[in-house]
Amino acid sequence: MSPKGSILIIDDEQEIRESLAELLALEGYKPDAAPTGAEGLKKLDEGVFDLVLVDVSLPDQSGLEVLKSIKRDNGDVGVVMITAHDSSQVAFQASKEGAESYITKPWDNDKLLLEVRNALDKSRLQLENVQLRRALKRFGLPNLVGKSERMQRVYDLITQVAPSRATVLIVGESGTGKELVAKTFHATSPRSDRPFVPVNTGSMPVDLLESTLFGHVKGAFTSAIATKRGLFEVADQGTIFFDEIGTVGVETQSKLLRVIQEREFMRLGGTENIKVDVRILAATNVDLRRLVAENKFREDLYYRLNVITIPLPPLRDRKEDIPLLTDHFLKKFCHENNRELAHFSVEAMKKLMDYDWPGNVRELENAVERAVVLSSGPELGKDLLPEPFFHDAAQPAHALPVENLEGRSLFEIVEGYERRIILEMLERSRWSQTEAAEQFKIPLSTLNQKIKRLHIDVKRRNGG
Repeated sequence: MSPKGSILIIDDEQEIRESLAELLALEGYKPDAAPTGAEGLKKLDEGVFDLVLVDVSLPDQSGLEVLKSIKRDNGDVGVVMITAHDSSQVAFQASKEGAESYITKPWDNDKLLLEVRNALDKSRLQLENVQLRRALKRFGLPNLVGKSERMQRVYDLITQVAPSRATVLIVGESGTGKELVAKTFHATSPRSDRPFVPVNTGSMPVDLLESTLFGHVKGAFTSAIATKRGLFEVADQGTIFFDEIGTVGVETQSKLLRVIQEREFMRLGGTENIKVDVRILAATNVDLRRLVAENKFREDLYYRLNVITIPLPPLRDRKEDIPLLTDHFLKKFCHENNRELAHFSVEAMKKLMDYDWPGNVRELENAVERAVVLSSGPELGKDLLPEPFFHDAAQPAHALPVENLEGRSLFEIVEGYERRIILEMLERSRWSQTEAAEQFKIPLSTLNQKIKRLHIDVKRRNGG
């Protein structure tokens, strides 16, 4: 097989078969040809091809029927339709039946070769995605997507550590998929048939968090009208996952440490110890060692949590995974929105690959969903990408174009930089002002004053 790919041409016109075969051979492909649909399908049964070029009008059956047969029997093979005239109806039907693209007669050779390359890339990507999912499923990692070297290390760690009961700390920026990794740990562990209990520690006041974790007895506080089990009891024999563990208050940290050490606790207002067998997973997007140095996090709890550390890379450091992730999200959102399977244009995919992704995988997922919902056809153009891809928000603060500075005072320039930096940090912190203030190492009140002065609409960004 040719390194660039083996391509089958199905067309009843000999001149077209010969000219296409010559053009493809000059580009390093290995071409073969058939004059009818039946002969083409026979060649597919007998050989291995990476791509098929099919004329819509064939003497024995329509090209669309041939397309259906190919996708039914050789689903991994890419198909490009050839039409005698530009027809949106034909293009829509071909896309609906699974064709990667279509070209019209007479064609421009450069454009045809570009369509061939794109179709081969898409077909190979889909095959690679299927193979990767099969491999992940075989290793018990059905939910994760990525083939980069850094993600392979994550897969190896999960496979090795999941069968144990060791405590795991998952470290990564917001949006990198820490909870998904935690769920995969649970799903591939011996506790998979027991509860997986996530706890968002950053969204609760201390009293409510402790009542939620440990439960309370009747009369423990004014509204405690009945005894209630806590999440540790709910998670008994299973897994409890602390999202953003760095936001837990120091007082609660000491009680959490006791549960990890002794595997027992008391309900609020209670006098009896309750024993549990719980696997503990925790995640953080901040440096816990820095919090320890600042006396905001107990050192002994840090070492109890940091038995096994799983570092999750930001999306900008594993850009080779963007096509796989994009393909995964396209399938997901096309299915959810009852749309035909779509694909991004070459220009849009270049935008996706060039972008820095401050919001990581979550931001990519949102961008793909937006494009699918707003699309009117099978190809998603760059115009369907969100605003940050085209405006200053997509650029680092130091990259403001010089022409944008003309006519502006120093105060206006500095204010513009400050606004953009705060917006980026809020985006990374999932619009948690408390977390953003911690990242900036400034009081929350100072950040709130800046948000008001810069007219940043936090409520609108949070969907309020």
